[in-house]
Amino acid sequence: MNENPKILVVDDEDRIRRLVKMYLEKEDFIVEEAGDGKEALELALDTDFDVILLDIMMPEMDGIEVTKELRKEKMTPIIMLTAKGEESNRVQGFEVGSDDYIVKPFSPREVVLRVKAVLRRVTSSKYNETDKPTKNLIVFPHLTIDYDAHRVTADGIEVSLTPKEYELLCFLAEAPDKVFSREVLLKEVWEYEFFGDLRTVDTHVKRLREKLNHVSKQAADMIVTVWGVGYKFEVDDA
Repeated sequence: MNENPKILVVDDEDRIRRLVKMYLEKEDFIVEEAGDGKEALELALDTDFDVILLDIMMPEMDGIEVTKELRKEKMTPIIMLTAKGEESNRVQGFEVGSDDYIVKPFSPREVVLRVKAVLRRVTSSKYNETDKPTKNLIVFPHLTIDYDAHRVTADGIEVSLTPKEYELLCFLAEAPDKVFSREVLLKEVWEYEFFGDLRTVDTHVKRLREKLNHVSKQAADMIVTVWGVGYKFEVDDA
């Protein structure tokens, strides 16, 4: 990247914002802050941030609503900040398009590592076409992945996926019939080996299947659960 990554930190607690900002700025990130959901949405729409750290429980507009509205216009990676006991909210966050979550209380170092992991994935996906000069398109029965356009179609119909759902599908599809454990998927797709919750993988697989199934049951059935192990991408040539 030519410029230092821009991060938006959104939380109604000044202390949390200041602490997170301090640690991110130590890593040379450019940090902006917002104290409520309405302000956050306005900033996120007006500025092209590289990552948004977004608290769920906030005045004016909560993090779920902010994500839902932002996703109508932009696919900026979003990491949700959630309190313990808010699992249903975390799942809802994934459903509306967040990419990851961090549970409070968290260590600032964890936040920095999560942000860096997201930035690595975003940066590498931008250069996928140079990494795959002869493989910009993968075509399976009922499913096509277009790397250059960053687009997935099932039976000819485009499927709207979040950045993380797209990355997960690509990772599985690039190794048909190979079984990946949840731990491996967490490491390779989310790019961290600790702080991770294996349910993050299950939730994303569930949402990915649902979106594919809405268009093509055959495409959804290509993502197979291997009980007690993990998941694989299975191609039926019939």
